[in-house]
Amino acid sequence: MMSIKDWTQIKVKEICDIGRGRVISSQEIESRLGIYPVFSSQSQNRGEMGRIDTYDFDGEYVTWTTDGAYAGTVFYREGKFNCTNVCGTLKANSPQISMEFLAYKLSTLAKNYVSYVGNPKLMNNVMANIELSLPDNKKEQEQIADVLSTIDRASAQTEAIIAKQQRIKTGLMQDLLTKGVDEHGNIRSEATHEFKDSAIGRIPVEWKVQGLASLLENIYQGWSPDCESHSALEDEWGVLKTTSVTWDGYDSQENKKLPSSLKPRLSLEIKKGDVLITRAGPNSRVGVICYVYETLSKKILSDKIYKLKFHENLDPRFFVYSLSGSASQQYLSTLKTGMAESQTNISQEIVKTILTVVPSAHEQSAIANLLDKNLQSCQEHLLIRNKLYLIKTGLMQDLLTGKVRVTNLLNQKAATN
Repeated sequence: MMSIKDWTQIKVKEICDIGRGRVISSQEIESRLGIYPVFSSQSQNRGEMGRIDTYDFDGEYVTWTTDGAYAGTVFYREGKFNCTNVCGTLKANSPQISMEFLAYKLSTLAKNYVSYVGNPKLMNNVMANIELSLPDNKKEQEQIADVLSTIDRASAQTEAIIAKQQRIKTGLMQDLLTKGVDEHGNIRSEATHEFKDSAIGRIPVEWKVQGLASLLENIYQGWSPDCESHSALEDEWGVLKTTSVTWDGYDSQENKKLPSSLKPRLSLEIKKGDVLITRAGPNSRVGVICYVYETLSKKILSDKIYKLKFHENLDPRFFVYSLSGSASQQYLSTLKTGMAESQTNISQEIVKTILTVVPSAHEQSAIANLLDKNLQSCQEHLLIRNKLYLIKTGLMQDLLTGKVRVTNLLNQKAATN
């Protein structure tokens, strides 16, 4: 390892007491409900599997998953808690160690020491001998941890906003695609408006239910040339993969480069305003539909994707939302052919029979505009989340290795005290 001034290279066993959790069954949790968290081998919700009325640990610790798919996953723990027997525990044996800093540091190292022979494992004796470097000054350790935890808090807040927006989106789609909006822009209700039964559920009396055959001018199927395995650069031609079509929108980066020896088929180029629907693949990937909002260039339709051309008097955005709704997807699931777990297909004839609600053209656009606004907000926060991830990745690389020092921040703090 590179030597850094005022940083020490040391093994985990030299700075920490190493322990393990105990067997805590789901039955124990059910019979001893309380306020103290029980952490397991999982990573979701920081590994919490329940809460009981007593605790085994109190203070600042680092825990890690010793066995299973999440072996080597590291967490900083603080306060009173419990952990199961698939969690190892670290407790500082010196007051000069910041456990939060140690958690961040080990999170960059621990996975490298997991044994993947059989069940993945990172046992106590291996953790004990992991060598790491850390600042001699505890205040520098704490400052580094503070910078990184600030990013983590911002990320957690952004994730909470995204989750809330997803819940709003689900409810909004359910309301708008079954009730729509009246002439005043308000969501209809059966208490104030007339509804009727239809082949795909209760709908406003003004609406129709039609198969796509009556709404489409054409269905285009793509091309399947032998492509290079990597994606096309910005100025190169690429053929879409089915993963380019997602429920959250269109990802133009999901493509394979068209060899320069092949001439692109310009009639199959994807353009702004196109509607794409996957036609072949695993069950969960067939019938996925999206609208292309951005201006594109040099992207060719794949043979596993259809492009739907709606009549000019219709708003294609509305039908993308409608066809992604639960009623249309449940209907489509009964029509798919093939083996659900491996390869399923929908023919053009099947696509034409898919049923959808059809409001007036004005209401189609009004509903699509409301859902677009929600989608844009979700995408903005997804970009923020991704940006925070990149910032944290860069900061961890710089701060946890000593490449960038926080001594200036410490000096500024000292000057203001």
